[in-house]
This record gives sequence, structure tokens and C-alpha cells, in this order.
Amino acid sequence: MRVEGLDSDRQRLYFTFWLINRMVYYDMGTDHLSTTFAALADPTRRAILARLSDGEASVTEIAEPFAMSLPAVSKHLKVLQRAGLIARGRDAQWRPCRLEGGPLKEVAEWVGGYRRFWEESFDRLDEYLRDLQAQQKEHHDDADE
Repeated sequence: MRVEGLDSDRQRLYFTFWLINRMVYYDMGTDHLSTTFAALADPTRRAILARLSDGEASVTEIAEPFAMSLPAVSKHLKVLQRAGLIARGRDAQWRPCRLEGGPLKEVAEWVGGYRRFWEESFDRLDEYLRDLQAQQKEHHDDADE
């Protein structure tokens, strides 16, 4: 693949991003967590998920707060659907979208695996601050004598 006007380094970078994009959005050999994170990487898609956390909505209802076309919103919905974050139903002519929590639970579980690391880091920080306060108190006590 060659893009006119780009030097060889930028050609490689462009091709790398193009390939990753294809792998993530068309699920060619990526794991489910990577697909979920790729879908969550876009602020518009996160806003759509926040809207759907209040309940089902049509594409038109979802598109209302965004300054973009319905086809653009539909593209975002397709990415979310491929990642398993939303499901689209059919009720006569109305095609409601609803939030699917499974992939979000997987993300929460993955992030939760790092909880121990953060808790230990905060514990060390608390200990350091206590030591620092004790040293300052000793310094002030010595200065008062």
C-alpha cells in the first residue's frame, strides 16, 4: 500500500495504523478485550454507551446530541455492535439499541487485576507521608527547644 506525499517512515506508520484498524474493527485475529478497548477509545462511542445506560434508544435519539450525520452515528454503532457492547433489536420499524454489559464486565475484571498494585502503591505513599509528617514534627519540636 502506498500513499502519495508520505516519506517511507510515514508510509510504514500509516500502513501499521491501517492494518491495526482492520484487525480491530473486522476482528481478524484480535482478542475480545482489544476489540472492546478499541471501541471504547473514541469519546463519541463512550458517550453513546453512557446514553444507552439509561435505556434503549433509536439511532435518531442517539444521534440528537451529536453534530454529525446519521450515517456517521451508524458507523459508531456498528463498531460498538462488533465489540459486543450494544445489541440492536427490531420492533416493527423501530430498531432500538441497548447496552450489553458483558464486555464492560471483562474490562472491569481486567482492570481489577491491577487493584492490588494500586492499593500497595497508595499504602507506600501513606507510609511515606506519615514518616515525612513525623520528621517535620520532630524538626519543629527541636526548633522550639
